[in-house]
Amino acid sequence: MRSILIVGAGQAGLQLALGLQARGYGVTVMTHRTADEIRTGRVMSTQCMFAGALAHERDLGIDFWRRQAPDVDGLGVSVAAPDGGRVIDWLGRLDGTAQSVDQRVKMAGWLETFAERGGRVVVHAAAVSDLDYFARAYDLVLVAAGRGDLVSMFARDAGRSPFAEPQRALAACYVHGLGPRPEHPDLRAVRCNLVPGVGEFFVIPALTTSGPCDILFWEAVPGGPADVFAGVRDPGRQLRLTLDLMRRHVPWEHARATGVELTDAGGTLSGRLTPTVRRPVGELPSGGLVLGVADVVVANDPVTGQGANNASRCAAVYLERITAHGDRPFDRAWMQAAFDRYWEVAAPVTKWTNAMLAPPPEHVLSLIGAAGELQPVADRFANGFDDPADFEEWFYDPEPARGYLARVGAGAGGAAGGGAGQG
Repeated sequence: MRSILIVGAGQAGLQLALGLQARGYGVTVMTHRTADEIRTGRVMSTQCMFAGALAHERDLGIDFWRRQAPDVDGLGVSVAAPDGGRVIDWLGRLDGTAQSVDQRVKMAGWLETFAERGGRVVVHAAAVSDLDYFARAYDLVLVAAGRGDLVSMFARDAGRSPFAEPQRALAACYVHGLGPRPEHPDLRAVRCNLVPGVGEFFVIPALTTSGPCDILFWEAVPGGPADVFAGVRDPGRQLRLTLDLMRRHVPWEHARATGVELTDAGGTLSGRLTPTVRRPVGELPSGGLVLGVADVVVANDPVTGQGANNASRCAAVYLERITAHGDRPFDRAWMQAAFDRYWEVAAPVTKWTNAMLAPPPEHVLSLIGAAGELQPVADRFANGFDDPADFEEWFYDPEPARGYLARVGAGAGGAAGGGAGQG
């Protein structure tokens, strides 16, 4: 039986561990926290997983919260006007249901399941020197811990990393008590509010440790009016700042937030992330090799909500590549090839996410505006969150964008209207 060490107990690490375990591999997971410490700690992300990524969990039989988490059936976009109104407001329908499960719930549950099924869990905050010692006992070592000392083993890929500093300041609050959007009281949707010069504000229906909730998430332009969370440690103050920014910049969202409260004392998260793609193979001091996983090697800004989705895709690709490799050695060539296959999936995500961090060109503004008049455009934009590769055909360049709008407009009989969520 081949032995594999996975360092990190997040979406990718545990999904991969459970998949390999089910196929008879001897798997050890190394994590710096126990399941109880994860469950009672601070929130770790603002995840929303779309149908394609959720299918990987379903295929492994580990979608334990499918019936408890709120179903997300749409994605809405609003663009703020200087007078506090909305110049654009529409809702796209998703072809497949999305869901968001607080990673404290999911990772604690998966870690316990892995241990109950006979997997070995080592609770240890590993440094490179520790990993050098442990790695000698395993056929393959994968690093799925996207922060801290271990990431330093993976060199930045300058050709795929256009940013040298964070592009947004991030701040999230998990809350109870958010009211529905009055125009769609019975439909749960991710709401993306674009505020020119300020940033983006998202509302994500989710499941947390205390039941259904919503995530209020600011992506602030550094140095802009919403970049106010640096140094804030008090959860209550972070919520007050979040609500004040909502009142000033997205009053239609603030109107339904008058009765919100934090889900728990650990229900806030803030920080900054520099989007970075890294080389996939890390070398230990002894000369041993390790393979980077998910956001260790492809870390995108959360503006497109792809972190957990990418992690799930990476775990699925690596699971297939490991099981197909048989008894052959996991050498550098195999590691690079495994990552190259993952990059085929991650590259469209990275391109789209980086594009969304920049001021939108005129043709993209036209597409976003047309989605309020043509429902197929809104729906296609929404479903791009599940399949970002689709944007290549119609989103990035003016000519394909104009051709697409012409075809959709002709198909709609040239009539305006039919957009969801206007008003």
